[in-house]
Amino acid sequence: MAADTPYLVPAERHRIEIEVARSRFITTVELTETVEEAKTFLASIRAEMLDASHHVYAFRVGFGSTVTEGMSDDGEPSGTSGPPTLAVLRGSGIGDIALVTTRYFGGTKLGTGGLVRAYSEAAHIALNELKTEQKIEKRLLGIELPYSLFEQTKLLITEYEGVIEEEDFAAEVMLMVRFPLVNVPDFTVALRDLSAGKVQPIEMDS
Repeated sequence: MAADTPYLVPAERHRIEIEVARSRFITTVELTETVEEAKTFLASIRAEMLDASHHVYAFRVGFGSTVTEGMSDDGEPSGTSGPPTLAVLRGSGIGDIALVTTRYFGGTKLGTGGLVRAYSEAAHIALNELKTEQKIEKRLLGIELPYSLFEQTKLLITEYEGVIEEEDFAAEVMLMVRFPLVNVPDFTVALRDLSAGKVQPIEMDS
């Protein structure tokens, strides 16, 4: 999948809680766009619930062919919690996501099969309730143009889903506009045609 293809990401932090054989499983989901953000999120959950037995986590940064993954059983028997949690994330179709399931041990051992089911269920419930939104890679363009083309250029910006972030009216109009990356080439051609080749947007970030 190309980097500029839209994909789903968490729209906000979400938390659910289930109880299995007197153990509490508290699952928290967060948008994390870098591995560092995922680690910071995990640290915040650990700090919030210091007295918990385990903080099992999994994360997926990016999406498709450019994803970075991580997970941990955090002291649970190997393979019973981290891998099942990551498997649920992989099947969700959601990117830039970190999920931590915090367990407060209730005194009854669940066994390996019981742990797999409990952690998988907690992750499934959290993701089923999670609000998501599309992430679309965007690019900031700088556009300098004469006043005579301002109104027509604004119409073009709207047509190609651009959002004007800054306007400066001096000798000429200077605009800072953020576009979906996939629309930048077509907008550039349309603006060139409108201005008879005199106006060329400049990419301000890459």
